[in-house]
Amino acid sequence: MRPRTLISPAQLGRTRGKVIYWTVFGLVMLVFTLVFLGPLYWMVSGGLKTTQEFVQSPPTLVPGSVHPDNYQDAWRVMDLAKLLGNTLYYAFGALAFQLVFDVAAAYSLSKLRPLFGNVILGMMLATLMIPATVLVVPQYLTVLDVPIFERNLLNSPWVIWLPSVTNAFNIFLLKRFFDSIPQELLDAASIDGASPVRTLRSVVMPISRPILGVVSIFAVVGVWKDFLWPMLTLPDPSKQTLNVGIYSLASGVPENQLIAALTIASIPTLLLFLLFQRNIMSGLTAGGLKG
Repeated sequence: MRPRTLISPAQLGRTRGKVIYWTVFGLVMLVFTLVFLGPLYWMVSGGLKTTQEFVQSPPTLVPGSVHPDNYQDAWRVMDLAKLLGNTLYYAFGALAFQLVFDVAAAYSLSKLRPLFGNVILGMMLATLMIPATVLVVPQYLTVLDVPIFERNLLNSPWVIWLPSVTNAFNIFLLKRFFDSIPQELLDAASIDGASPVRTLRSVVMPISRPILGVVSIFAVVGVWKDFLWPMLTLPDPSKQTLNVGIYSLASGVPENQLIAALTIASIPTLLLFLLFQRNIMSGLTAGGLKG
């Protein structure tokens, strides 16, 4: 049985049907391209304009005169190198903690089958229904005076790293992938005398590279685009992230240089997606295959 579609193969085989189909398809693709790439073009071109041209109304679609030195000025005036280094430090630290703890949690729930494992997983997934802003105040009070340890974590990397570990979505993705790994592989490793930790390191991890790549990208982008939490917990200007640092200096910088700084801040995540988009799709769909 052939799948039902909006246009039948007979209609699509006619000249009129082909013309209508490709015309509609082209218009839809053009609209979606403008919707998604339009803001990016506006941001990049805004950083190339003069301040007078940027603020004028109606705005110009193409810069009257190109000024690439705006990006150099923004890099120097806003000290983007320092802010970029801070953000990379926080992002890859959060990535390391997530790979260690989230992988261990997902492996335990998937293969070690702890008591009340399904209940624990359900409670983890239930946290995804809670708006992130609702958790800001409890988290802030916690890092302000950590229970038992009685430590203040403000202005330290731990204030970014520790909350990022509790990522229920990444744990769910990892568990879903681990569920698709044949149990026979783990049984064979166990017969050879491998412990659960050795099995995880030598058997599970090498074949889990697609999903580990997805989790890594999500971890880095999650820290990179976060704004509210770093703004509350990193008041020291020398330790701020890229987004918070640009916001803090926005009042004393011309609008065109501010847009240039925002463009520079967006480039790493855009490149990350363009380079690893195939890995993202393969990692998200790999867990749906058994065997």
